[in-house]
Amino acid sequence: MKKNRGRTGRKRRRKHLHTFVDGVNCSHKLEYIKLKKWLKDRGFEDSILRPAEFRETGRGLMATKTLQAGDLIISLPEKCLLTTGTVLRSCLGGYIKNWKPPVSPLMALCTFLIAEKHAGQKSPWKPYLDVLPKTYTCPGCWEHDVVTLLPEPLRKKAQEQRTTIHELYLSSKAFFSSLQPLFAEDTGTIFTYSALEWAWCTINTRTIYMKHPQREWFSLEPDVYALAPYLDLLNHSPNVQVKAAFNEQTRSYEIWANSQCKKYGEVFICYGPHDNQRLLLEYGFVAMDNPHSSVYVSSDTLLKYLPPLDKQRKAKLSILKDHDFLENLTFGWDGPSWRLLTALKLLSLGADELFPS
Repeated sequence: MKKNRGRTGRKRRRKHLHTFVDGVNCSHKLEYIKLKKWLKDRGFEDSILRPAEFRETGRGLMATKTLQAGDLIISLPEKCLLTTGTVLRSCLGGYIKNWKPPVSPLMALCTFLIAEKHAGQKSPWKPYLDVLPKTYTCPGCWEHDVVTLLPEPLRKKAQEQRTTIHELYLSSKAFFSSLQPLFAEDTGTIFTYSALEWAWCTINTRTIYMKHPQREWFSLEPDVYALAPYLDLLNHSPNVQVKAAFNEQTRSYEIWANSQCKKYGEVFICYGPHDNQRLLLEYGFVAMDNPHSSVYVSSDTLLKYLPPLDKQRKAKLSILKDHDFLENLTFGWDGPSWRLLTALKLLSLGADELFPS
């Protein structure tokens, strides 16, 4: 009998094919080997998950065994998390504490990421930085010509996102300059707009929610960010629910399964009940068969069907604007949203109904 022609050979081929159908194991790649060693040195051990490339979602984490509801998926020690506490303990800490007006927690984290990325081999966070995306696909990062092709509601949000990043960059230039003693190169060549855009997207797309106590050295904006190496390789599915929180007893961030995941399947978490516009804006992707999908109706579309001779047109628009009912008007799987129905109802009122005597 020729090699691999028997029952054992068939089983081996089926198993090999099964692995490739679900995802291709990437744990042998150098960047993941270094990342796992770096995490192990900080107290993280894992035998349940492995990095893999999946056909539909790209990079993610594969289960090495069948997971049942109630199983612990991952427990990442506090030492592995990158928070504002990490930043304050770094060489940036003194500069942040002395800067007035105080920087925001978000700005502190962005500054740290840029500085550590610039440090290269000298950065203790290099194994993590090496597996972060080099670029992001949030609409705020797109070229202007591409953004103009988006539907009006999404185009407006994308422009607002770009403006947010741009204003943050302009308002932080003086703070960046104050860090000059830490660098041999001009800080203007390190803390560039593109560097801040990358750092902002890293924080916006990859952090977990973790509330921290208010510190006097930061602005009053909520300090709720934590970057979670390896854990942040878990992709989103709108059809999955998990339990996720920081465990005060174990001092670890834990994720527990609420449903089954088959062996060699991709392990998902849920970022929230977001429609595809929100997913694209916040994370740079859309979900297939999203039960939260909705179509946004722009105010221009709404007004197109309002009778032009309606004498109460101006008053109706004023009411809608004052009560913030000209945005976030949607159609979902269940039909028009309550906000859209309310706006349509008001627009259809006659003069005697709008202003009853």
